[in-house]
Amino acid sequence: MESVDEASRRILEANGFDEQTFEGLRARLRRGEINEDTNRIRGQVRAPQAGDLRPLPAYRSTVRAELVAEGREAIAAGEVGVAILAGGMATRFGGIVKAAAEVLDGASFLDLKLADIAELAADTGGRIPVYLMTSFATAAEIAAMAAAATSTNVPVKTFPQMVSLRVKPDGDLFLDREGKPSLYAPGHGDLPDALRQSGMLSDFVGGGGKYLMMSNVDNLGATVDPAIIATHQRSGSAMTVEVADKEPGVVGGAPARVDGKLEVVEGFRFPQSFDHDSIPYMSTNTFVFDAEALTDPCELSWFAVNKKVDGVPAVQFERLVGEVSHFVSTSVVHVPCQGHESRFLPAKDPAELDRRRPVIRAMLSERGIL
Repeated sequence: MESVDEASRRILEANGFDEQTFEGLRARLRRGEINEDTNRIRGQVRAPQAGDLRPLPAYRSTVRAELVAEGREAIAAGEVGVAILAGGMATRFGGIVKAAAEVLDGASFLDLKLADIAELAADTGGRIPVYLMTSFATAAEIAAMAAAATSTNVPVKTFPQMVSLRVKPDGDLFLDREGKPSLYAPGHGDLPDALRQSGMLSDFVGGGGKYLMMSNVDNLGATVDPAIIATHQRSGSAMTVEVADKEPGVVGGAPARVDGKLEVVEGFRFPQSFDHDSIPYMSTNTFVFDAEALTDPCELSWFAVNKKVDGVPAVQFERLVGEVSHFVSTSVVHVPCQGHESRFLPAKDPAELDRRRPVIRAMLSERGIL
């Protein structure tokens, strides 16, 4: 750590860098105790059982209308909040913070996310607090956007995720081309700890908040649907994950039974021999949590993730928010991923956004957001 420059130290100190945890992780890396092989689950992993997935009722059906009415009651009562993942490293959109990238008619990802929430708050008469998880690379710009967007019915606040340092595969500190440490945001698994440490989680719960919906800022399909809130309420679980159909051969996060318990499992954690096509669904990384369930810390695993930085091998230590499902009761709702009903329209880079724009426009128009 003596090679860390002063500017990097200030960033580390301001964003919750835990030197003790970091040193422990790279010591484990050196001993071979944390790597791609140890990332894999050792227990029995099976496809979900019949009845594990609840289909979201058809749009405008009677059953869907009943769910919408129940969800709107919770929103009107001030029981629903929203967490949006807006951290990361601001690299995939040419150095522009993704949340601020234009999507449609001058409106950014974050603009459209907040427009959805503001419309719902106004329509229900409820108050929907929004919590934006930023990173050291995105915090300043998103804080300015949040300040401009906040209102009485939709108060918007930001809180930082953690920061860490990349290492070489042998555990030594990774240095960039200028000889400086390479900082990064260590994954969306920071959400529970960062939200709790900010004091915002206790404020939400103390103010009568019960349910917290989380989604990625780049998934505009994940609007705050009262039917999803009610589906979570009816499940009786502490956590609900939205899943969508996936194409054969795709390897990614998915619902699975781990030693009999229903969980969300990232692709790299499945046993090497696992048949990924046995699970025809993928996690959309959109969750509803019982807020009370997040108030107790859970020891999420740290995973060693191999990266290339400027073409040079590096290792990042990351955590996954989906692993909360290992510690709490979890339910799964199967949502559409096609057409204007889609709840999974991620745009990870400009090319994907260009491809999805027509569907995004149709979807937001149908839902009254545009």
